[in-house]
Amino acid sequence: MLLLAMDTATPAVTAALHDGSSVVAESSRVDARRHGELLLPAVDAVLAEAGVKLDAVTGIVVGVGPGPYTGLRVGLVTAATFGSALGVPVHGVCTLDGLAYASGLDDGPFVVATDARRKEVYWARYEHARSRVTDPCVDRPADIAEQVAGLPAVGAGALLYPETFQDTRGPEHVSAAALAALAAEKLASGADFLPPQPLYLRRPDAQVPKNYKVVTPK
Repeated sequence: MLLLAMDTATPAVTAALHDGSSVVAESSRVDARRHGELLLPAVDAVLAEAGVKLDAVTGIVVGVGPGPYTGLRVGLVTAATFGSALGVPVHGVCTLDGLAYASGLDDGPFVVATDARRKEVYWARYEHARSRVTDPCVDRPADIAEQVAGLPAVGAGALLYPETFQDTRGPEHVSAAALAALAAEKLASGADFLPPQPLYLRRPDAQVPKNYKVVTPK
């Protein structure tokens, strides 16, 4: 087994390789504006570090969000392209689940929150690092203050709103290494994956203007 994992749902552009037992190479860089520029070099870097070619990969793991439209689609389109070219399965994993897994929190409920912009967060509640108990949501922090009160909180979204998330923990950003390790566990146990489709949770920022006029040549 050789899993190639990637995620671009947050400002972290991250890729990793996992051989079914452990992570053999990983690369992460935080840059919210350069997902399209940085992902393929990150993949090249982990392949080179591991000393393997792309055709050695037996499965693709991709973070499906939730995340902003522009960044999220970079990872998903890249994963789908690799999967099609190599003829290997593409496994979707919730990005928030990757953060929860990396936190290692196994002693009680907690929440994961990432930055959704517009003064909102993407978030979900977890019973422990491998068990999400709510669907991912997008909300203003003040609107969920009662629901998350007293709970440890993981992720960059929690750090942005300390008045709501008062007990913040690491990591701040998702890593493809954690996604790959979680996916390897799921494959070993026969657990289901999400389809490799984006969890946007809201409409994209860029939209066709209303009353748009189509101009046709005479």
